[in-house]
Amino acid sequence: MRSYLTKLEFDEIRRRVAECSVSVEAKAFLLEEEEETRLFDVEKAAELKQAVSIIVRRMNSVDVEPREDLPDIGGVLPKLSVSGTALYADEALAIGLFVERGGRLKHWLGMGKAQEGSEKKSKENFCTVSRFLKLDEIPDCSAIAHEVFRVVNRDGAMKDLPEFQEINRRIWRLRRELDGVVSRYTVGDEARMLQSTVPSQRDGRLVLAVKANFRGRIRGIVHEVSSTGQTIFIEPEEVVEKNNQILIETRRLDAEILRVLREMTARIAENRDILSDFHKGIIKIEILRAKARYSFETKGVFANNGREEQKKSEFVLKQALHPLLGASAVPIDFAMEDGIRAVIITGPNTGGKTVALKIAGLFALMNQWGLALPAAEGTTMPFFDSVFADIGDEQSISQSLSTFSGHIANIAKIAASATGNSLVLLDELGSGTDPEEGAALAMAILDFFIEKKVYLVVTTHHGMLKNYGYTRAGVENASMEFDIGTLSPLYRIVMGIPGESRALDIASRNGLPPAIIATARSYLNEKRSDVSALIAGLKKKQAELDEEATARESETVRLAEERREIALKELCLKQKEAILAESGLVALKKLLEKSRKTLENLVRELKEGEISREKTLKVKEFLRDFENSVSEATEYKEKSVEEVNSFKQEVEKREKKSKIDLEAGTEVLIGDHGQRGKIVRQEKNGSFLVEIGSVKLTFSADALVPTDYPFKPQKPAVLTDLAAESEARLEVNLLGLRLEEALSTLRRQIDGAILSGLEHFAVVHGKGNGILRQGIHEFLKSEPLVANFHFSRPEFGGAGRTEVEMKV
Repeated sequence: MRSYLTKLEFDEIRRRVAECSVSVEAKAFLLEEEEETRLFDVEKAAELKQAVSIIVRRMNSVDVEPREDLPDIGGVLPKLSVSGTALYADEALAIGLFVERGGRLKHWLGMGKAQEGSEKKSKENFCTVSRFLKLDEIPDCSAIAHEVFRVVNRDGAMKDLPEFQEINRRIWRLRRELDGVVSRYTVGDEARMLQSTVPSQRDGRLVLAVKANFRGRIRGIVHEVSSTGQTIFIEPEEVVEKNNQILIETRRLDAEILRVLREMTARIAENRDILSDFHKGIIKIEILRAKARYSFETKGVFANNGREEQKKSEFVLKQALHPLLGASAVPIDFAMEDGIRAVIITGPNTGGKTVALKIAGLFALMNQWGLALPAAEGTTMPFFDSVFADIGDEQSISQSLSTFSGHIANIAKIAASATGNSLVLLDELGSGTDPEEGAALAMAILDFFIEKKVYLVVTTHHGMLKNYGYTRAGVENASMEFDIGTLSPLYRIVMGIPGESRALDIASRNGLPPAIIATARSYLNEKRSDVSALIAGLKKKQAELDEEATARESETVRLAEERREIALKELCLKQKEAILAESGLVALKKLLEKSRKTLENLVRELKEGEISREKTLKVKEFLRDFENSVSEATEYKEKSVEEVNSFKQEVEKREKKSKIDLEAGTEVLIGDHGQRGKIVRQEKNGSFLVEIGSVKLTFSADALVPTDYPFKPQKPAVLTDLAAESEARLEVNLLGLRLEEALSTLRRQIDGAILSGLEHFAVVHGKGNGILRQGIHEFLKSEPLVANFHFSRPEFGGAGRTEVEMKV
């Protein structure tokens, strides 16, 4: 396994992750080989990645991350088990700083848990972190830090405790007396006998640098003679006693310091098990934080885990970049999905096939190790129980292995160890031997691994393997793009189409004589198989499909515009229906009121006088006029209703004909006005989360219409309700409303403005954080009935109020 990791350059990734740690112990752990054995613990890989991802989100919060160095105390802790031992001051300082800084790190993570605990999802995520890191099991060691810093300063020096003060005062007084004695030699006539008036130290004792010719003039103990013999370092007799007294007091101070350190060590040792648990927990957190820091700094994404509900996982890379190539990396797309377990990549030399192979393997290892990947959202990777790679030249003179033999020996080891949940990467499969036999052997190797259901990615130049990719179930061809015009590779993968090796083009570009190239082409033309023609045909077909897709996209845009016009027409018809119904009711009321008065007059005349022929004709004429008026009003109303209903039936008919299911990624029209959005996902309660510009809102299925519907007509509304809901105002106040409530109110205002002919109105949304204002502006941008909108003048509200102009 070690050789496979080296080939995929995973060691460099580990080194870069280790550099992100502030602990020497965590760095050593990240680099040790034992860490490799934990790579393929599939059960813990998902939990590890989730924990790292949550720490990354914590780094994105407004809180400042504590980045202080964590001292190495791994070698100090065993001393606490030895009875009577005393820690040095610097060792005690290391423990105190580790406890303090480790506590701040734990608190930083715990603070995120408390702050975000109000949201259900965040609470669940931080429970996972707590479970994996066992934050609650990391004990509180603040008492140990307090004990350390009671005795030791933060610069590592001992504090001036009461136990030391009397001795220190005595030493200070003796040094003052010593300075007075020495000054008698450094000032006055004796000074001429000294090489320097500044006293020196020898073995902790104060001495004078006396000129050799005056050595008999100053009585005392000789400590040293200079190399030239010109200077003699003498401790005068008067100074000897003072030095002795200072030495005695210094030894007393050392003994007292040792006693204090021993007592402090004993108190710390009483909690050595707690301190050991704290140390292990903080180092574990720091290891994960190093991975999170690397993921944060590289701005990567965490891969999805595949479709577990279908008991199969996809391997999809989107805009994947090799993490070690820096700015020269070219993003690639790669997919193994819908039952595909093997991909055969073909194409020119230096086209990027091996780099693509390494990206697949390196991403798998990084994903297993809990790291974010330098790729786009939507990248999906399963968890593997092992990763094998046969990449590069396996030639070995010492073992009598040729290139071909080296590859085969390596593949034999892989075949013996690979399982159905392994990733196997084979570079230049079947090369290094007779092409025909090599191709046959390569297909047999592919058959073996496919039957074992491993995840298999292969690069090759064999034409037979390109055909194999089309005829074998579960296998997908892929190629590296090549610019024919410039004869240079583009380093991008094209799934579904094999590539040509372009060996002659590359040879010509690299300076091979034209005569050799021409001769090679003549040989090739004589024996060329139809594989290249097949590839050319496939590329032509791909171009045709791309052209057709472009045409369909244009048609989709045209249909969307047509649907918008239909929506506008139906809104106008609704308005007309309301006006006709209202005018019809008014006319009928007037007719009834007038007829009632006329009838009352006729009845009174008949009762008061004799019935004459003239009165009878007047009654008949009234009844005839009344009948005609009622008939005309009824006919006019029925004709209007029939016209509206006919249009609705046509729209409903077209809707039923084109109806499709709603799913993630579907572009939809929302609500009464056909506002455009895109479905993000379906919620558990059956509703849908829809993205509208930069805003995400939840809608029921009844409120959504896929964009390839002709139109979704609205349910007939009672006229009195329509009039009530569509009342327009010159100013709409949305302060205090949530965004979804505000947009609903704004939709009703626009309806009312259209029905009432209102050309201009104002929306009060306030300034605040700008969330409500931004959502309203995004909505107005996408609203087809709005002609223009802008902020009000400062005296009318400025940025807290928006003026809206309608297309009336």
